[in-house]
Amino acid sequence: MAAVNGQKQTFWMPEILSYFVAGGAAGAASRTVVSPLERLKIIQQVQPRTSDGQYKGVWRSLVRMWKEEGFKGFMRGNGINCLRIVPYSAVQFTTYEQLKKWFTAYGTRELDTPKRLASGALAGITSVCATYPLDLVRSRLSIATASIPLQTEQALPSSSVMAASGAKQALSSAYHTSSSSLNQTISKRAELTVVGMTLKVMREEGGFPGLYRGLVTTAVGVAPYVGINFATYEALRGVMTPPGKNNVVRKLACGALAGSISQTLTYPFDVLRRKMQVTGMAHGGLGYHYNGAFDALGSIIRTEGLRGLYRGLWPNLLKVAPSIATSFFIYELVKELLVTP
Repeated sequence: MAAVNGQKQTFWMPEILSYFVAGGAAGAASRTVVSPLERLKIIQQVQPRTSDGQYKGVWRSLVRMWKEEGFKGFMRGNGINCLRIVPYSAVQFTTYEQLKKWFTAYGTRELDTPKRLASGALAGITSVCATYPLDLVRSRLSIATASIPLQTEQALPSSSVMAASGAKQALSSAYHTSSSSLNQTISKRAELTVVGMTLKVMREEGGFPGLYRGLVTTAVGVAPYVGINFATYEALRGVMTPPGKNNVVRKLACGALAGSISQTLTYPFDVLRRKMQVTGMAHGGLGYHYNGAFDALGSIIRTEGLRGLYRGLWPNLLKVAPSIATSFFIYELVKELLVTP
C-alpha cells in the first residue's frame, strides 16, 4: 500500500503541471487562429434585428470589418480572449484529466461514455466559474467598436424626430466645448481597454456582481458542450486513429468533427449567454433588457423564432472546426513533450 501511495504522489505533480501548461498553450493557439470569426460570431449574435446595417454573410462581414477597422478589428478582444482562455483551458483540461482518474479509481474501473460526459461537464463548469468575468469583458470589447445599427425610439413622428434632432444639434454646438469633447474621447478610449471596460461594468451594473451577469446560463450551456466535446473526441480517436494510423491529419479531423458536433447541439445556450452578457450595457442601443435566462429565451423565440437561437452559427462552425482541432492537437503535443522523459 505504501508503494501505491508513493506512486500516486510521484505521478500527481508532474502530470498536473503538464496538463496546465499544455491546456493553456492549446487554448491560446486555438483562439488566435480564429479570432476574426470569433468576433464576427459575437457581433451577429447580439446585433439588433434591423433591415439595414447588419453584418450579413461571413465573407462580406470580414471584408467590412477589415475596411472599417483594419487588422486591429480582426484581433479586437483577442488579447483578453487569450488572457481568459489560457487559465480557462488549463483548468478545463486539468480538471477533465483528474476527474477521469477519480471516476475510474485511478485505472481500476472502465472509462465509459457516461464517465467521460460527466468528467467533461464538470470540467466545463469549473473552468467557466474560474474565468467568467474575463469572458464578459471580452464580449463587451468585441462589440464596442463594431458599427452595429442601434435601436432608436420611434414614439415621435418622423418630422418631430427631425425637429428634435436639429434642436439637439443646435444646443450641442452652442454649449459643448472642444474641451468636453476631448474628455469624452479620452474616456471612450479608456473604456476600450480590459481594465477600462471592467471598471465601466462594475460602475454601471452593480459592482462586482455585474461581472457575473449570465453565469448560470453560461454554465448550463458549457456543461453539455464540453462533455459532448471530450466524449466525442475520444470516441473518434478510437475509430479514426488506430495503431499505425495516428497521423496529424487524422488527429486534426477528430478535433474538428468533435467540436462541430458539440457546438451545433448546444449553440442556443451560447446565444443566450451573449444576450445576457450585453443586456446591461448602458446607452448601448442594442435594445435588450431581460429579467433572466427564461425571459431572454422566450423573447428571442417570440421576436425571431427558433432561427434566432442559431444566429451566427455558420461563422461559428467555420471557427470551431479549426479551433477545436488546433486545441486538441496542441494539447496532446505539448503534453507529450512535457511528460516524455
